[in-house]
Amino acid sequence: MRRIITTFVNNRSGVLSRITGLFSRRGYNIESITVGHTETPEVSRMTFVVEVEDERKAEQLIKQLNKQIDVIKVQDITDMPMVARELALIKVMSSPQNRSEITGVIEPFRASIIDVSKDSIVVQVTGKTDKVEALIDLLRPYGIKEIARTGTTAFTRGTKQLKQSRHNLLINP
Repeated sequence: MRRIITTFVNNRSGVLSRITGLFSRRGYNIESITVGHTETPEVSRMTFVVEVEDERKAEQLIKQLNKQIDVIKVQDITDMPMVARELALIKVMSSPQNRSEITGVIEPFRASIIDVSKDSIVVQVTGKTDKVEALIDLLRPYGIKEIARTGTTAFTRGTKQLKQSRHNLLINP
């Protein structure tokens, strides 16, 4: 079962390595990971998409993450109301003759062309993973040269969001 886990951590050198090492040692495969500063510079948010066998394994993973020194808060947000997005850059082979056709393909996805060269274009798309996958599938017949994807980043909607300040994160784990 696919789980989306958010983790707030102290923004220090080596934290990412220790956290991903825990996943590796325990045999969890990280499908995607995004990491970035929060509104509090001393705190980073990590969003993991991980495949686990069952609920028990998911709970065990969260408990193991909570034991880590630099971890402030861990939450499995898979079943909560959330906003989740991914960014993909897709370099597609193109000629002047088929550019308008490709533009017509990407338009319904609200994707945009961000670079054009003699023999290729770069398409940028954001959205849910299935939206990104659908666009990639439609662009495949044109010849995809490269794909770069960020992985899923997410947080809960509305009042379910975690506390905003580092102080509150530390006091209300």
